[in-house]
Amino acid sequence: MIQTAPRGQTAPSHPVHGRIDGPVVMIGFGSIGMGTLPLIERHFEYDAARLTVIDPDPDIANFLARHRIRHLHLGLTRENYREVLAGLFPEGEGGFCVNLSVDVSSLDLIRWCRQRGVLYIDTVVEPWAGFYFETTDNAARTNYALRQAVRDEKARNPGGPTAISCCGANPGMVSWLCKEALLVLARDLGRPADPPATREGWAALMRDLGVKGLHIAERDTQARHRPRPRGTFVNTWSVEGFIAEGLQPSELGWGSFEPWFPENGHRHDSGCRAAIWLERPGAITRVHTWCPSWGPQYGFLVTHNEAISIADYYTIPGPGGDLVNPAFRPTCHYAYHPCDDAILSLHEMFGQGRKQERHEILEADEITEGGDELGVLLFGHARNALWYGSRLSNAEARRLAPWQNATGLQVSSAVVAGMVWALENPEAGIVEADEMDHARCLAIQRPYLGPVEAHYTDWTPLSNRWELFPEDIDESEPWAFRNVLAT
Repeated sequence: MIQTAPRGQTAPSHPVHGRIDGPVVMIGFGSIGMGTLPLIERHFEYDAARLTVIDPDPDIANFLARHRIRHLHLGLTRENYREVLAGLFPEGEGGFCVNLSVDVSSLDLIRWCRQRGVLYIDTVVEPWAGFYFETTDNAARTNYALRQAVRDEKARNPGGPTAISCCGANPGMVSWLCKEALLVLARDLGRPADPPATREGWAALMRDLGVKGLHIAERDTQARHRPRPRGTFVNTWSVEGFIAEGLQPSELGWGSFEPWFPENGHRHDSGCRAAIWLERPGAITRVHTWCPSWGPQYGFLVTHNEAISIADYYTIPGPGGDLVNPAFRPTCHYAYHPCDDAILSLHEMFGQGRKQERHEILEADEITEGGDELGVLLFGHARNALWYGSRLSNAEARRLAPWQNATGLQVSSAVVAGMVWALENPEAGIVEADEMDHARCLAIQRPYLGPVEAHYTDWTPLSNRWELFPEDIDESEPWAFRNVLAT
């Protein structure tokens, strides 16, 4: 269901962060697109007559018509995307492509936009429709493979018009939070540090602080009064996106400190070598993790681009540039506890062996409690573990912006921050969030994040274990993935 008017109070005025010359095209108008649109309207100057939304969903037509927004009622395909985009972005006029869709190749759009001189941003490396479920080679279905294709394109064609890959909440914002968390940890350990100016400097800082790795630790507690209908997948953000990534293999950045390798684990034989994948879907692979509100909890090891990009960014190669046996690399992976309705939906889907036909997204005005707690849990250092992140309630999200819940606002505000950075750095080439100015991006985004807090904990994956049933754990290294992985 689409809301027809903003709900709650909003601030009386909002800063304009930049001007977009030329057309503005948003591809995809699901929950994230709907939430991003009013933030674009608030924070940018642009010609509203040249704003176009491309989406095949007929249900959004009336909404967009009421708001006088041009709507192309079609889906982009491998066959039509060049013609459709050429009709919207005249040569030499620049513009901005905001890709918030599913089933549209990010890499093909990046190439086209950069050739045309159009700025570009997305929240995930997305393939064309059918890739996730028709490709039988699990190694090819990994985010590692999708990301590496984009990194190879960057290496072949450096510089040029800016295209930001994977800039939502996660991936995206969490990479900026990781850098800020390292500076907080350095301060609290009595080792004040100026922000490093290079990737090598950031990697050295993480190593020197004793950080062995990090979880992207998230807890979504948003709920409504109405029970989840059986046969319906309910989530707080894109159902299609969650199912797709949940059915990809689990993936994680593989740290240099790890003393054990999983039996169902696989390494990659090309690229940055920063990650491994497990022969098991992420949405049923559980890990032990920790968030401030609930403390110890299970999360799902769902694959995300940031697990690979962060591990890659903070790698210090071994002798001779050895990436297979690096001198330092953190373990990094997502540890996601979705909303309770989504967990029940996953349980039903995997139990029945098929996807539900009905999908529902919890809207801001039907949610009666909860929020989204999303941050980075840096572990293994002298203070044991530091969680640093956004603790945004749905009530606060409704007050701050229309048409989105807490989960959506963490994503849409990161998209806007990335757009600002692109306008200020229009010839940066293809970049990921790790390569951007974290302080500038968080300064843009922070008004929409609720409390951004640091929390230390003595918890480790060896804590809170059931002693009635012995487990195959490694007591000599509490933070080893062997202990994090739930049996």
